[in-house]
Order: sequence, then C-alpha cells, then structure tokens
Amino acid sequence: MTSREIVAQTLEYGCPERVARSFQDSDIVSIRYELSSRHRDWRQIRSDYWERTDEWGNKWARVDATSRGLVIKGVLEDLGNLEEYEFPDYTQAESYRQVRAVRERLPEQWLVGELPGFTFGVAWRLRGLENYLMDLVAEQANLHRLHTRIDQLLMSMMVRYAEAGVDAVMIWEDWGFQDRLMVNPGLWREEFSPRFRALCEHAHENGLRVIMHSCGQVGAIVTGLIEAGIDVLQFDQPDLHGIDQLAEYQESNPITFWCPVDIQTTLQSQDEAVIRGKAREMLEKLWRGRGGFIAGRYEDDASIGLNPKWQGYACDEFIRNGIRCNYN
Repeated sequence: MTSREIVAQTLEYGCPERVARSFQDSDIVSIRYELSSRHRDWRQIRSDYWERTDEWGNKWARVDATSRGLVIKGVLEDLGNLEEYEFPDYTQAESYRQVRAVRERLPEQWLVGELPGFTFGVAWRLRGLENYLMDLVAEQANLHRLHTRIDQLLMSMMVRYAEAGVDAVMIWEDWGFQDRLMVNPGLWREEFSPRFRALCEHAHENGLRVIMHSCGQVGAIVTGLIEAGIDVLQFDQPDLHGIDQLAEYQESNPITFWCPVDIQTTLQSQDEAVIRGKAREMLEKLWRGRGGFIAGRYEDDASIGLNPKWQGYACDEFIRNGIRCNYN
C-alpha cells in the first residue's frame, strides 16, 4: 500500500496494513502556499530573542531558534478600520505553484496544505489575544464582519489547494488553556460552530479532509468539532484529555487522532519503559488495527527540553507494534 492509501484507510477506519505515521519515512507531507506581500522571515534581535512579520502584517516573537513563536502585536489595532485593512490575496494560482510541483513529485504521499487557521485563530492574531477576547463581548457586530471576511478568504484558499492536488488542509488553532477552554462554550456554539461547519463542508465539497491542531484543554468542544466535520484532531498532549476519553469519542464518531506520546507528561518522565508503554496503549486503544490513529512525533525536541532519544523510543514502539496482523 502507498502512504496515501494508508492514510486514506486510516481516516475511513478501513483497516490499513500498518499505522500511519508522521516520522521516519513519513506518510504525510505538509506544504504551504507562497505569499510574500508583508512576510518577513525570522531575524535575531538578541541572543535569546527573534522577531518576524507574517503575511497579514502581525508581528511575532520567540525566545529560541526553533519554536513557532507567538503574536506580540496584531496588525488590526482598531476594528473600526476594518474596511481599510487590505487582506492577503490567496486567490492567485501562482501562489500554489510549489504545491502543484510537490504533488507531481510525490504522487504516493498524503499531501497536506497548510491554512493560516480558521476564523478564531486568524482573527485573534489580527487583534492580539487580549484585545480579541474583549472584542468577543464588546465588539460583536464588527467582529462578526471580520469573521465573515476571514471565512470567505479561507474558502478561496481551499479551492486553490484542491486544484493543486492536496489531500487535506490543516489548521493550527489553539482553543484551550491547560485547564479550560479560552472562550465560553456557549459562545463557541453560537458564533464559531456554524463557521466550522460551513468551512468543513466547503472543504469536503472540494474533496479535502480537514485536520485541526489545538493545544490545551478543549474537551468542552471536541464533540462539537467532530460534528462540525473535522476529520483529524492533532493533539500533542493526549494525556490532557485521557486516552480512554479519546477512545470513547471514537465509539460514536469516526474521528482520527494524530498524536505523539504526551510531550508534557509521558515524554518528560524520561523513562523508556513508561514511554514505550504509552505508545502501545495508544495503539491498543485508539488504532486497534482498524484505523482512527496516526502516530506522531513532536517536531521540536529542543523546545520541550528533551534529548531526541526519548521520542525515538516511542516512534520505535509505534513501528514495531503498529502492524495490523498484531490485531487480528
């Protein structure tokens, strides 16, 4: 079976011959559009500080050379000036030239096109998180207009990605603190759930699957995300939810989880037996030889302060035991 077939069967619970994985001959290749209007690459300001500007005009910062960083200043300082703000133009076919080239070069890989986020993630970066959380209460009319413009832009991107031949689109959209959701669950259901549903429907209509990464405790909306049409949930902290709870979601919903062993608990034990045991547990409870699980590897060992060997044990266990014949 090709990597593309293995991932497709994983999402369909079609009993692939082995567990899909995103490391060591990865089945998944991520690719991104090219847009340079406002984008400026990372530049080092001090020994422990870097800054960059994204294509929206937001300023980012990080304190190491490898992490994704955080937005420190959103470009949209006044919602009243929304009509004057020039959104990036993602409609040009030329911006997806590299995507088409990768598809032609790697026809057997599962190709994932990166989106800048969904409604929430894009909007809070434009405003800055603190301002945005206040906007959700005090600026609902203006915020609704902003959200709608973002949704329209994202839908146009999906069309271009589909034309370029990707299999899925992926968003990084952090909805949780470590102990709770960032917003009231009722607000999520009212303002964001319908937008998630519309965006996922648009992706599916264009032949694309939808993958979502989110950090933190998002248990309050997991069922809503699945019902809205998210196909894969990528969690780097699966223990925050509990492996048994993730397996319970799968009992009534055809959802695939894409996870490494937990980067904040299991890996931090630096205990080979514990790490290998957790990898086996994830296979036994989430994959089961039928699909529904993609074995992951956190991409930045340095940012979590660990020697790569600890994740190496987990990856080895995923490969050794993630074979369908073991589950017949």
